[in-house]
Amino acid sequence: MQIRVAVIQATPVFFDIQKTLDKLEALIIESAQKGCQFVLFPESFIPGYPRKFTFGAAVGLRTDAGRELYKTYWQNSLQLPSPELKRIEQISRENNVYLAIGVTERDALNSSLYCTLIYVSPTQGYLGKHQKVKPTGVERLIWAEGTGKDSLRVFDTEIGRMGGLICWENYMPLARMRIYQQAPQLYLAPTADARPTWPATLQHIACEARCYVLGSNQFFSRTDYPEAYQEFLDEDETILCRGGSAIVSPQGEFIAGPLWDQEGILIADLDLDEVLKSKLDFDVIGHYTRPDLFDFNVNKL
Repeated sequence: MQIRVAVIQATPVFFDIQKTLDKLEALIIESAQKGCQFVLFPESFIPGYPRKFTFGAAVGLRTDAGRELYKTYWQNSLQLPSPELKRIEQISRENNVYLAIGVTERDALNSSLYCTLIYVSPTQGYLGKHQKVKPTGVERLIWAEGTGKDSLRVFDTEIGRMGGLICWENYMPLARMRIYQQAPQLYLAPTADARPTWPATLQHIACEARCYVLGSNQFFSRTDYPEAYQEFLDEDETILCRGGSAIVSPQGEFIAGPLWDQEGILIADLDLDEVLKSKLDFDVIGHYTRPDLFDFNVNKL
């Protein structure tokens, strides 16, 4: 099977879910017009990754202004289900493309936020989600740990088996192994990591999983922050997130990207038979395992 995929490197309309959905729709339409059957968006594309934000918090201290900012962030995050999700399903259906979108998910019951990757089918609508099981560093202030329920899944679709992890979850070997156990053909790695070392992570995962790896990041400049949030930035900062999105083959070679210092859409034609052929000399869940020596178990939640 051959499929055409798109990886989006773009800037959301920061902290504005409706305008970000407008931009998301335009990017999907553009990708669909170029023949893409699947489109991946970065970590927390809705409503934007809050880089440099402190939310007025320090050890033993919270401020009223920080709480007000959290409220704004919460109000512009994606609830499941919601009219906004229905709109995403409609965009997927009208353009006949599968979608994986990094969002900040809000929980209507407990008011917590989660860093989430949602999956949408053009025929079935919302398929499911993966909640980040371990937010990194100060992310833990705003994002709760994912429950694990319905997470760490690979979805079997008409264009291949797809699943993955978010940002530094990809440095958790056991989390990666859980995805590998389900034999993904498309491994998704949306991120906010724009360090020059990140593309090597994507290459390592491709070589380890022997599948295609799609990495998607935002591009963010100072001018993309609304004036009200400029105070969080250092005076000399112009580029806040350089990007580094890429598409990597099952042999660990770059097919598209890495893309730096600009918005863009990376498009590649993928032959899923290459996933099979790459297993000749290495199969992390097959002939390259030693179940007599190692045992791996995932707790059922």
